[in-house]
Amino acid sequence: MRMQEMIGLAVFDVDQGKQVGKVIDMMLNNDWSIAGIQLENRLRWSSSVKVVLWEDIVAYGEDAIMIRNQQAIRKWKAENIQNTFLTGTVKLKELPVLTEDGIQLGFMTDVYFEHELGNTITGIEISDGFFTDLLEGRKLLPFTPEMTRGENAIMVPASSDELLEKP
Repeated sequence: MRMQEMIGLAVFDVDQGKQVGKVIDMMLNNDWSIAGIQLENRLRWSSSVKVVLWEDIVAYGEDAIMIRNQQAIRKWKAENIQNTFLTGTVKLKELPVLTEDGIQLGFMTDVYFEHELGNTITGIEISDGFFTDLLEGRKLLPFTPEMTRGENAIMVPASSDELLEKP
């Protein structure tokens, strides 16, 4: 599954079968695992955001995300959410992917994770620009522990260009 596929999914409370919101972003830990989801906030001017931590997610699929109950929804200050896929202070989407020897492989466009493995990231999708995407398609770089996410780039081992594959 890809993070981009999770954005916009409905979130349901299993106890009452009630839709409690939609996913607007994914939160990440520094160890490249998914920390939780951020829900749409009806009060646009509010400085707090609604989040659900990963451990409170009972199941997820291509149509919906199921949480234990409405008590799983927490309000956090927006500035406390650092690492996200789309909107945070340090967002992954569109960060350049650079090898340790200074070669840019492209820009990060999506993150893959295995449904069976829960919140573990298995790879990143890389775009090398619109025309290259049209001609050759995007590439998948399997996750390695040597990958690091910085403020301005994702750093990968020098030999990473040899690991690129079609998603």
